[in-house]
Amino acid sequence: MEAFYYLVFGALSAVVFGVELSKTTKDRINTSPAFNSFKNNYLVVYSLMMAGDWLQGPYVYFLYTTYGFGKGEIGQLFIAGFGSSMLFGTIVGSLADKQGRRRACVTYCITYILSCITKHSPQYRVLMIGRVLGGIATSLLFSSFESWLVAEHNKRGFDQQWLSLTFSKAIFLGNGLVAILSGLFGNFLVDTFQLGPVAPFDAAACFLAIGMAVILSSWTENYGDPSENKDLIAQFRGAAVAIASDEKIALLGAIQSLFEGSMYTFVFLWTPALSPNDEEIPHGFIFATFMLASMLGSSIASRLMARSSPRVESYMQIVFIVSSASLLLPIVTSFLVAPSKVKGGGISLSGCLQMLGFCTFEACVGIFWPSIMKMRSQYIPEEARSTIMNFFRIPLNIFVCVVLYNVNAFPITVMFGMCSIFLVVASILQRRLLVIAEKQKTEVWEMKERDNEAEPLNI
Repeated sequence: MEAFYYLVFGALSAVVFGVELSKTTKDRINTSPAFNSFKNNYLVVYSLMMAGDWLQGPYVYFLYTTYGFGKGEIGQLFIAGFGSSMLFGTIVGSLADKQGRRRACVTYCITYILSCITKHSPQYRVLMIGRVLGGIATSLLFSSFESWLVAEHNKRGFDQQWLSLTFSKAIFLGNGLVAILSGLFGNFLVDTFQLGPVAPFDAAACFLAIGMAVILSSWTENYGDPSENKDLIAQFRGAAVAIASDEKIALLGAIQSLFEGSMYTFVFLWTPALSPNDEEIPHGFIFATFMLASMLGSSIASRLMARSSPRVESYMQIVFIVSSASLLLPIVTSFLVAPSKVKGGGISLSGCLQMLGFCTFEACVGIFWPSIMKMRSQYIPEEARSTIMNFFRIPLNIFVCVVLYNVNAFPITVMFGMCSIFLVVASILQRRLLVIAEKQKTEVWEMKERDNEAEPLNI
């Protein structure tokens, strides 16, 4: 492996270590023992859930190829997963508000375990069922757990600012450290023990089962709107009305879809971008480096959210602009660096520059996740939280399906340019959200001032 990869990984490790050690009292939030116990319980469960997800990721495509399926058939399987998340996942995920978030989290575990079991079959129909189940599980993972956390946090009367601490730690562990360890563990099972590409899916099922046991033994149930006279259609209608009547919620949904759409597109594009001439690149090590950059981002986010200034709505504008610029590097390098025509070999100069940009983008992803969670906890109404969060994923899944279907139709630079434009638009919408939030905050303050001035007159 070239020294460049070790250099980048080592530098990021040193920065993450330094950022964590250099935190002062201003960067830390004083909490209670009861909250720490609650937070740690959630982090254990969330880490187990993410381990079940991360273990599968690197081996899905590889498993399908070992069963003899071609690129077209594999593409259809992936589209089925995102389509399932959009259609069935939205319905199942939305039921969490009415039937209970804890129950939805358990459903996620069962659904994903069943999806893992289908990977033992080489039959296309069985694998398709597995992808449909996986799509449903994905919707539950990214809505039900967060909805349960926010509701339970508020029900127990914890300080609202402490929620940002749980969010940032969850991303630091679940989307960073656990992702790296899962990649190494999966590689250990497949390459070292020679257990085959289905072994990581069996390991994922075990982690999910352990997490489900912790949920059943230690979590209490909470609901959004448990009223008996409100059916699913009424729930959808209420969520749609909430989005249409509150510009802040609509903006938040658009921002999330634009960023996550760019993020998932990047997942498909980074490999051909770094190896356009079939250069030999260590995919697993690069993935671990990206996750380390994401850990750095979540660590930075925890410091930002621990302070009253700057506000999340303010600094996220800069994050979107930086992420947009980082995804422009493939276009810039195509003009400034002469492309190599030699097949194979090590990573090129253009690839090195792009990888640094991609690490920057992953750091922005690490900042994005806890920050968007914080904003969702502020702006999305509790009674329809899971439903609205799954509504946000509909345009995202449509976008990803379109990209997957047309991934070979456009040059890679065009795809990165499109993502960069989306991120600029996200920054503009974030600015609009900040203006509206500040305006409402000012109006509330002025109303309190008028009430205080009127009190002596009433005495």
